[in-house]
Amino acid sequence: MFTALARVKSIESLRYSAPGEWGKLIGLDRIPEVRTLRSKIKQLTQDNSPQQWNEALCKEWMQMAPEHAGILYVDGHVRVYNGQQTKLPRHHVARQRLCLRATTDYWVNAMDGQPFFRVNKAIDPGMIKVIENDILPQLEKTRPCLVELKELAADPLLHKLTLICDRESYSPAYFKRMKAQRIACLTYHKYPGKDWPEDEFKHYPVLLPSGQKTELKLAERGHCLSNQLWVREIRKLTVKGHQTSIICTDYRSEISSLAVAMFSRWSQENFFKYCREHFSLDRLADYCTEPISETTEVVNPEYRQLASRIKSSQGKLNRLLAKLGAITLEETIDPDNVEPYLQKKSVCQEEIDGFQEQLKKLKEERKKVAHHVQIKDLPEAEQFKQLSTQSKHFIDTIKMIAYRAETAMANLLRETISRPDEVRSLLRGIYRCEADLIPDYEQGTLTVKLHYLANHRYDEAIQKLCDELNSTETKFPRTNLRLIYQLGSG
Repeated sequence: MFTALARVKSIESLRYSAPGEWGKLIGLDRIPEVRTLRSKIKQLTQDNSPQQWNEALCKEWMQMAPEHAGILYVDGHVRVYNGQQTKLPRHHVARQRLCLRATTDYWVNAMDGQPFFRVNKAIDPGMIKVIENDILPQLEKTRPCLVELKELAADPLLHKLTLICDRESYSPAYFKRMKAQRIACLTYHKYPGKDWPEDEFKHYPVLLPSGQKTELKLAERGHCLSNQLWVREIRKLTVKGHQTSIICTDYRSEISSLAVAMFSRWSQENFFKYCREHFSLDRLADYCTEPISETTEVVNPEYRQLASRIKSSQGKLNRLLAKLGAITLEETIDPDNVEPYLQKKSVCQEEIDGFQEQLKKLKEERKKVAHHVQIKDLPEAEQFKQLSTQSKHFIDTIKMIAYRAETAMANLLRETISRPDEVRSLLRGIYRCEADLIPDYEQGTLTVKLHYLANHRYDEAIQKLCDELNSTETKFPRTNLRLIYQLGSG
């Protein structure tokens, strides 16, 4: 965790760090060599240990802050793989607008962006399947009970948990299954329809998870989905007149709290962006690969090729139809003008007929090809392995701990800094600056003296952080020395 906070990119980067200084930080003569750390990680990641450790931590985090366990964000993060060890399936990477070989990690975060756990999928079956098959079973084991069974029995519209996702989770059938399990779903409306009259919208004062107060213009209606499930549709009106529609199966919460929960999804996006930049979230933990179960289903390569050809032909057909519609007779109606006009229309129509016939044949051919096949049935050239999961899960769990620790310190500093967006920059500066370690065995203390920074207002914030840390009376690991944090020579 110390290396993650100090922004050491990888274990190999420790080769170029002072081993003695790092050793003092962890209570050893020197930090272990890289090959020793690699060996330790290999031992610690056997028998699904990282998964069990993450579950235990998740349970502890949720029990310590049960108010954060009632509303959870779920989103997929595509981790691009540029290596040559295996040919992973291609995923659409939204931030690069490309289809690249990658794996997908589904993260579960609290409303303030703090992570609880993640699920890795080398073959992405889609968000809905991951939620139902992987995320919910883990939540059943780790999440505290916030609503009693007798309360659920007394109120058929009451829910025990709210999941907030993007448009990928839009599915009336999924909403209905979750409602049966007393789980509320909140997502963007995929087919919002026409705008509502502006006089329906009212101003609602809201409090954001960051503590900022603001106002939202909101309106609400009931909406019946295609499977006859009634949901709440809430719309937000922006200053420019744009309406953003969300739907939910939470029938009890206030309209303002639901809007805040949905439109605060940026906290999870910020988590991905920040951890990619500062914690090397996408970096490989090792270069090993693992076999995938032979019964795992993937998209048939032949089906994908046919689908690609159909999409290409459909695009060309659409352009020809637009071209045909654009051919008009602007001159007077006489033989000299009508004949070239009809000839152009005829040539374009012949091309359209050709593409329509081609599309028909391709679609008939696609019907004869299985959409999905098992891994064992793939051609040898198309078979692949998945990246090592255990060591990556172990390292990611350490990064979760580091991020949560930094967030806790950031929350302490925000009260003393006029510009809250500078808090994490200040903390990164503290982690990188030098400090003096002064043990006093008679008094049973270990004093950590931090050097002054260039800005006086930062020093005041650091002093408050030192006071908060000193109040915990934490002892240095494997000793009886109580940690005392001081700023400068005081």
